[in-house]
Amino acid sequence: MYRNILLNPGPVTITDRVRRALLREDLCHREPEFAEITKDITQGLANVYPEAAQEYVAVMLTGSGTCAVEAMLSSLVPDDGKALVVCNGVYGDRMATMVTRHRKALEVVTSQWHEPMNLAEVEKRLQQDSSITHVIAVHHETTTGRLNDVAKLGQICQSRNVALLLDCVSSFGAEAIEFAAWNLEACAATANKCLHGVPGLSFVLVKRSVFDSRPTAAGSLYLDLYPYYKEQVQGYSPFTQAVHIAYALQEALKELAQTGGWTARHYHYSTRQGQIRQSLQELGIKTLLHEQDYSCVLTSFQLPLGYSYEQIHDTLKDAGFIIYAGQGGLKNAIFRIANMGDIQLNDMERLLHSLQMLFQPALAVKV
Repeated sequence: MYRNILLNPGPVTITDRVRRALLREDLCHREPEFAEITKDITQGLANVYPEAAQEYVAVMLTGSGTCAVEAMLSSLVPDDGKALVVCNGVYGDRMATMVTRHRKALEVVTSQWHEPMNLAEVEKRLQQDSSITHVIAVHHETTTGRLNDVAKLGQICQSRNVALLLDCVSSFGAEAIEFAAWNLEACAATANKCLHGVPGLSFVLVKRSVFDSRPTAAGSLYLDLYPYYKEQVQGYSPFTQAVHIAYALQEALKELAQTGGWTARHYHYSTRQGQIRQSLQELGIKTLLHEQDYSCVLTSFQLPLGYSYEQIHDTLKDAGFIIYAGQGGLKNAIFRIANMGDIQLNDMERLLHSLQMLFQPALAVKV
């Protein structure tokens, strides 16, 4: 019997090492032992990108990646400030909704989901409106798998002295993040994607000087990063943390560091992704975007003629692989395959064989 391999964009298939960490003893989150674990995790998160370790601090919350993103936007966009949200997918749109729900001023620059960010329009808006204090964007937009050109966006922010807030939920730990060059004030991410932890904990990496230079702007008690930061300096938190999930994240961070860090993970992801793309390309399955536009984490493929997503999903699930559907207007147009997590050589061999068996009829029709 084969184990299930998750090829959806989080949660991921975890290693036995991380799974065993979940079996550690029960522990109260108010005890000093857990405070030490919290401090170890927050330092480990900052150390994933050595450039961030000195000036940025990780604030850990119990909740999904969406929780961390909303905490970041709620706490850091000032009530008298203004956000410019750059959208080209579900998660950019979601952040615009968050800013609106928290009754903060915003403008939105929107592109079609299959298109890159409209950076010319971003630059134009910043030139026209000096009241914009923050630009908000998604690093890896899993709606399509696009790795947005945040290097160019960050350059624009740097030149205009406007802070960048970044959703790095599905890129943190596998893609390059340039903290200084992008004028990055904060980025939000989660345990259960590229870090290979399990769902339940998320975090925001914030420039430490922000907490000292201006008060919180949070319109929420639970999502206010400031009290978390204040208490987590000593390892404690204002609310109950997910203790066993923290055990797993602590172990996942050790595993990441011991296996070469984010650059090694990027290499492994890219290798797997290349194998999947090549196999499907040989079977006549086309990608939604140009290959150079993708992150190393996920690829979106066009549904071939005569196949429904449900058919592809169910056939692969029977073989032990879980893929993901398109969202919104792409629901009946694409399927998505992510390549995070503990995917071994024999898993890849089985996957490629399963894809070949599934799509051989499509190849025969095309020929």
